[in-house]
Amino acid sequence: MQVKEIEAFYDVCTTSDQSLIKQEWNKLWNWFIKEKRQEYSSISYRESVQRLISEKNYNVRRNIQSSKAMGLQVYPGDICYIDFGQAYLYEAGYQHFGLVLSIVHYKALVIPMTSNPQTYQKAFGKDGTYLYPLGKIEGMNRESVLFLNDAKFINTARIIDVKAHLDVAGWKFKEIKEKFKTSMLD
Repeated sequence: MQVKEIEAFYDVCTTSDQSLIKQEWNKLWNWFIKEKRQEYSSISYRESVQRLISEKNYNVRRNIQSSKAMGLQVYPGDICYIDFGQAYLYEAGYQHFGLVLSIVHYKALVIPMTSNPQTYQKAFGKDGTYLYPLGKIEGMNRESVLFLNDAKFINTARIIDVKAHLDVAGWKFKEIKEKFKTSMLD
């Protein structure tokens, strides 16, 4: 089934014929389940579990205004464990750590990060201008690197936990903000 065929279901929904709507919905739902079954059978168990966790987090958190509603206060400088959800190639997805740069009306501007050693080393080369090496931050287990080109605003309800903190008045946080601005605007 193609996207156009799925979109056609919108037109069916505008009809008052409930039996037609139900019939078309059943076709669409059965196609979706078949598609998901095939998709999940072709990926690793690890990725499958990440997707299922993300789906569950979405179902539980999607209508929550912010992390405060779950008893979690988030501040700029916090390094958080975040469920970014589904992602395209070259985007941070599912569960990753991220640094909170700012908070604006229930949303956090976050920069995703990884502790992948190859990516960390790449930050020191000419091809790593979109990366910022954090080193080992107190509260974290390994050296980490920020993906400056993948920063995004997220609802703070996506934040699972706060794991560490960078002092926003410190040189490192200020340097990250400057490098982020430069990399985004040049």
